[in-house]
Amino acid sequence: MLHLRATFDLQQDVVSRVFKKEATVGTIKEFSGTVDTRIINIERDGAVLYSWKGTTGTTRIGKYEPNTKQNKLLYTFDSEVFVSSCSLNKEESLLAVSLKQRTRVEEGLKPVSKCLTLLIEIHPINNTKVLKAVDCRVRVQFIYPEEERNSMMESHLLLVTEDGYAEQFHVTLVKQDGYRVVMQNPERLPKDRVAEDFSWVQWDGQAQRLFYLTYREKAVLKCVQFYHNRICETLFELPMEWPSNPFTCMRFVNLGFDHHQDPQHRREEMRMAVYTNRTGTMCVCYSRPAAVTQEITYTIVLVHRGCSKTFTVALEGVPNPCSAELLPLFIPIGYYIVVFLAGHFLHCINTRQQELLCYSLFLTGADAELGVLGPESVVLSLPVSSLLDLNTGRIYTAELSSAFLLDLLNCSHSRPDPQCLAALHCLLVHMGPNPKLELKVIDWICDNVMPFDTFDQIQEFILASLYRIAYRNSLSVDKVLAYSSVFEKKIPEGLDKVSGVTCTKELHAEPLFRGKARSLEGYWEELQWGTEMTKYFEAVPNPRFRTSQSLPDWTKLLATLKSPNMKSSCCPRHIEENTKKVLSVVDSWNLGQKMVPLFQEEDQHQRALIGLMVDKLREHLNRHLPRLGKKKIDVLAVNYVAKLLELTRQVLECVWTKYNLGPRVMCLTQPGSSVDWAVFHVMSRILEATKTLCLPLPPGYHTLLAVLGVRCLPRHTFLQYLDHGVLQLTETFVSRLMTDLDNSDANEELKFSILKRLPEPMEQKICHLWDHPISSACISRNYVRGLLEKRAKTKGSTLIEIDHAGFRPEFLPLTYLAKILSDMEDKAQNPFEEQENVDARFVEETALKQTLIVLGFDEK
Repeated sequence: MLHLRATFDLQQDVVSRVFKKEATVGTIKEFSGTVDTRIINIERDGAVLYSWKGTTGTTRIGKYEPNTKQNKLLYTFDSEVFVSSCSLNKEESLLAVSLKQRTRVEEGLKPVSKCLTLLIEIHPINNTKVLKAVDCRVRVQFIYPEEERNSMMESHLLLVTEDGYAEQFHVTLVKQDGYRVVMQNPERLPKDRVAEDFSWVQWDGQAQRLFYLTYREKAVLKCVQFYHNRICETLFELPMEWPSNPFTCMRFVNLGFDHHQDPQHRREEMRMAVYTNRTGTMCVCYSRPAAVTQEITYTIVLVHRGCSKTFTVALEGVPNPCSAELLPLFIPIGYYIVVFLAGHFLHCINTRQQELLCYSLFLTGADAELGVLGPESVVLSLPVSSLLDLNTGRIYTAELSSAFLLDLLNCSHSRPDPQCLAALHCLLVHMGPNPKLELKVIDWICDNVMPFDTFDQIQEFILASLYRIAYRNSLSVDKVLAYSSVFEKKIPEGLDKVSGVTCTKELHAEPLFRGKARSLEGYWEELQWGTEMTKYFEAVPNPRFRTSQSLPDWTKLLATLKSPNMKSSCCPRHIEENTKKVLSVVDSWNLGQKMVPLFQEEDQHQRALIGLMVDKLREHLNRHLPRLGKKKIDVLAVNYVAKLLELTRQVLECVWTKYNLGPRVMCLTQPGSSVDWAVFHVMSRILEATKTLCLPLPPGYHTLLAVLGVRCLPRHTFLQYLDHGVLQLTETFVSRLMTDLDNSDANEELKFSILKRLPEPMEQKICHLWDHPISSACISRNYVRGLLEKRAKTKGSTLIEIDHAGFRPEFLPLTYLAKILSDMEDKAQNPFEEQENVDARFVEETALKQTLIVLGFDEK
């Protein structure tokens, strides 16, 4: 499930290069034996700080730069020391080191502090300042300023002590002799007390935040935000509902790696970590040793959702007494929290789409193994989705494996539906946009086109893709746009159950925001807004936009469009304007060659549905997200519907490529092949999926589907599809049918069946295209009716003289009618303005022809 990529190897990147470098300058006794090398800290920019000792008793501190893959010696201690913590400022002019001192009894009687904290000038190596000499552990960490800051003459150092307080030292630097960087007034370094009375502390190097846990009357999680201008402020407090303090001794998280800590500090009473994401999410994860040896329990507090979820996992296999001391590892990957317990399970918890368990992935057995990590590995979770194996000194970047997820989908027949749904959403939402990956998902859908028992994969593909695109453009839409079709109907019970896992959801205490939210990425503002909106959305029915709710309005609009009193081209003006905007955006996205014949005709029904969906989405966003502004909401709504049409085109283009289709697909004279049938099946499923959700399709879709239908289906089945609304008769399709098919008995019967099913306005247009006596009679009747209706409205009536010279005298009623029509044509300014190729002579010839056919004297 997880793909681990090694980004640092202590042996290869440091030890081997140290040997190689020293060998170039001569043989040094220190490097003739084993080098004891240990990782001490990882800075914000990814630089790895390490220490190593040789056989001569010296201790060195070095830095590995991941971008250049170069090692740099920072400082050398002339004697053996035990480095428990160190940090390097961004300008590489100061090195802070915390040493654990071990005294021998015979070396004197005066007491020596257990921990010595030093601040060393290393540009070049010069003065050393003792910051602290105490009997408790101390962790050091430089505050890394903004990337754009130009000033390099001030550094800020954070000291966190085992006694439960944190201080920030402000170090002003000056240049001497043009190149030496030294501390100004090192004897009086100003400092601030940042936090106190805590028993657990975590440093977030990427966002420059310090989380800590205090327990007085109750447990409270607090956060201090650091800024480049000496300012730091407590912005956040979250009550934790624990009856007592779970930590009996200090716990440091992400503050380096102390290889010399006492044994009593190694056992964890509780493992806890806080993970934030720039999109405004915060998760507090914790787990305690199991009270029951065959169960593991962990909790994830979703601060941005105002709730917590506690998972109880039954461990498989033979009961093991050691399982009571097992604690899972929490690994943040995007908005997923991976919970891993070696040899037992790997859970991928979705912290954004968390309503049901089916959007998270729960794996056991071989699926939950991490191949590169052996059973003896001691693994720590690092920021930015990384892992550190302390035994080997390797650092890995952890990613969700797209290959594994695709394999899971391809074996969907042997996997439970919740796993398939979770894998599909992970591929589409978390890993997108990835065109190659999307093509593979579409290919899988084409091969598995029938819906699952509990969800429709085509609907999920459409809604999940739209959700990802809209969310990327505006984080605020997270709670108001649909991401799954599961909620459009009664939720199947199987989607919220996982074998061996029990989930309990509870409301959590509300966080308290203090100070000013001045984070560069707007994180605190987004988190605060998210927590406030959570309460609002809990009180509002249907906060997520559901397209199926537009069905009543769509039915009403469709009835209006089909009304005989209204022209087919008529549509409410604002609806038509919405449609024009959407189609304009789609055209701008598809300037190249179009493989699938879509967007090439006027489909009034689909145009109306497109405009209606924009209207409803705009209305929904204005109601729930007014802070976005009307202009941004309008753009978001138009782009959302445009992308919906584009997704349909993208699926069809993948199908066209998969089956190597060309222009022949529109040829009505050729019967459908097995390939055409497969494409028709896929398109029918797309139609079914979109119709259920009341989603519009690209103009031309129904024409293309009808062409494939008439080629692939038996004629009676095709007509049944028409009668049941599966296929629709578009003007473009009927026109091609009338002109491309000859007038054989079977084709003539089909054409008559089609004509009977057409609305009257379309029937009148189509009759002009079919060269057949019946269509000619229809044209003549309509023409005569129109002229006589106009004549009836004309005041007065004049007697028309009959001229027998140009007409047949044997059928006087017809002769009289033809004379009337001829005289009216002569008086008309433009008699052929509305009726093409129709005149009195045509009417007379058509009537005589039809009469002869009826009397049996002529054939069709």
